[in-house]
Amino acid sequence: MKKISTAVITGFAICLSVVNVKAGDPSRGGQAGATELLINPWAASSGWAGANSSCVQGLEAQFLNVAGTAFTPRTDIILASTDYLDGSGIHISAFGVTQHVGASNADNSAGGALSLSIMSMNFGIIPVTTFDNPDGGIGTYNPQFIDIGVSYARNFSDQIHGGITAKFISESISNVSAFGVGIDAGIQYVTGKQKQFHFGISLKNVGPQMSYSGDGLALETALPNGSITGNTAQMTVQQRSQAYELPSLVNIGVGYDFYLKSDSSSHSQHRITVAGNFTSNSFTADEEMLGIEYGYKSFFMARVGYDYQDNVNQTLSNDPLLGGRTTVFTGFCGGITLQAPFGKNHSIFSVSYGYRATNPYNGCHTIGVRITLK
Repeated sequence: MKKISTAVITGFAICLSVVNVKAGDPSRGGQAGATELLINPWAASSGWAGANSSCVQGLEAQFLNVAGTAFTPRTDIILASTDYLDGSGIHISAFGVTQHVGASNADNSAGGALSLSIMSMNFGIIPVTTFDNPDGGIGTYNPQFIDIGVSYARNFSDQIHGGITAKFISESISNVSAFGVGIDAGIQYVTGKQKQFHFGISLKNVGPQMSYSGDGLALETALPNGSITGNTAQMTVQQRSQAYELPSLVNIGVGYDFYLKSDSSSHSQHRITVAGNFTSNSFTADEEMLGIEYGYKSFFMARVGYDYQDNVNQTLSNDPLLGGRTTVFTGFCGGITLQAPFGKNHSIFSVSYGYRATNPYNGCHTIGVRITLK
């Protein structure tokens, strides 16, 4: 009861921490930076539309609800590649590893997990243009966004799991850069005879403001030198970048597993999981996600999801105050996972594909390779 009370109090504390944050206000769209923190780089959970924050487990949980990394049996490794907004030339690469630490038992309800993930966004080669050279021809540059996450999660009991992530954020071009830090925290509660009911709360992207600096903000200008002749002197003036907030949000999710048995004596061969999630965004419209996944043993999973926001079915608009859709995403997501056991401990090798529909562009396509050692 003491552990359950602690989890409940933690959940309320997370919710109360955002009471004074003006959430879900479209008029604040564009006022936050580091929005790459809102992009899911992993293939399997992308097909859920983010609805599985309450039941996601292993390394992919670091993005939605870090508490789920505590379920790592021994080691979880993922490589993922995303063609983001197909046709835009933006590519995302991600790598991560989670390692179980501490005591362990048969159902993995003890100990915890340490996780490390790296996500890199590549925007391609862009020509340098200036006022005097609007057509380029004077060089190129390649913007780079890199986010590094370090997490620790722990199983407080066979029902209560919690974790925290420290994020290190780097955004740069050739002569301007910004660096910031952020914190994620989350809890998951699992109960039921077959641990089929899931509940989770997570707080993401909380941290100090970021701002840009570098030689790109320096301006060479002519200033009077105070002489009688009126001559001027060339001086370099360093401009200050406006600081911006991180895109903080709260996820509240629930999920339920339905197990179907072929007969009364066999183990469950078919699973259907239904999950929902509500996201309260600080700088954009709130979101409601719904996802369904079918799993056959540990060999095959297929999933679909839908991410609803206000006006998601309307025409794209660049002014949230005038109505219309304010995101390129149109709601639908889907994906599949193929798995194969190997080794004497039945470790798992899997390949996943996730798709997110967009308009314009041709959607987001993510492919991931995962090795789970037991």
